[in-house]
Amino acid sequence: MQKFKNRDFLKIADFQPDELDYLLRLAARLKQARREGREQRFLENKNIALIFEKTSTRTRCAFETAIHDQGAHCTYLSEGSQIGRKESMADTARVLARMFDGIEYRGFGQHIVEQLAAFSDVPVWNGLTNEAHPTQVLADFLTMREHAGKPLNEVTFAYIGDARYNMGNSLMMGAAKMGMKFRSVAPRALQTSGGVYEQCLAVARGTGAEIVRTDNVAEGLKGCDFVYTDVWVSMGEPEEVWKERIDQLLPYQVNARSMEFTGNPGCKFMHCLPSYHNRETAVGESIYQKFGLDGLEVTEEVFESPNSIVFDEAENRMHTIKAVMVATLADIPPIFFDD
Repeated sequence: MQKFKNRDFLKIADFQPDELDYLLRLAARLKQARREGREQRFLENKNIALIFEKTSTRTRCAFETAIHDQGAHCTYLSEGSQIGRKESMADTARVLARMFDGIEYRGFGQHIVEQLAAFSDVPVWNGLTNEAHPTQVLADFLTMREHAGKPLNEVTFAYIGDARYNMGNSLMMGAAKMGMKFRSVAPRALQTSGGVYEQCLAVARGTGAEIVRTDNVAEGLKGCDFVYTDVWVSMGEPEEVWKERIDQLLPYQVNARSMEFTGNPGCKFMHCLPSYHNRETAVGESIYQKFGLDGLEVTEEVFESPNSIVFDEAENRMHTIKAVMVATLADIPPIFFDD
């Protein structure tokens, strides 16, 4: 599918279901090849710029490892660059596009990565913005494929928690594109915006997806194959919001009782990480000291249970990010997909 060549990867809404399916199949092939020690280097001698305005573990490591595996080179740009201080994103894009074959951006507003792409002559990939996290959704769907034992369009899953931001938005759109049954389970004040919801419903009408918003935990989780959550306070939000968010979302914590609502003993737990599931981090200990909670969006019991597949998810960031870079930068021979 060479129509990927030189395209940006900015949000899930930009891609058709068959294109997303192609990326997932490519990721699975690249993953298998890596494990068997026979990975082909499609990106030999390419140069890639990584722009990080927000901190990262999985996204940075996934990009750098994937780049290394594929024989390319990367330059990491963060606080040491002139971006946003002495140089606009538009000017930065035009400079980097003269030196690099692809550019990754992880930062704040979606409009920033969109501007970067508009002024760049090389592919731009969204590593996370406030509104969208498309590479994470690819990793999530690859993980679901590996564990579900059935096609994605037969999968039912729920996102529970604060649904207003990148994960709630991107998972809803991804589910709509892939014809899945999706429940956004959140207090009414923290639901995915009406605009995003209506856009997803319009897509769902063409794919057969079922997209539901609800504030009822029991109804939202019933029959789910996967339950997904994320942190309750996003990067960049002030500490003052913690109390309000805890008051709103404690009934939406993923715990043993909420997993029982699924009625499915095999239901898997998913989280994009990092997670506040115990006191073993500075933030976790601070929350315990202030509010007496030793877990927030998910309990230690669920996080460490056999049903938790969060580290499979984390690994799959690398394989799906690799697929995006290969698809947009390389010429992949059709024989690569032959069984």
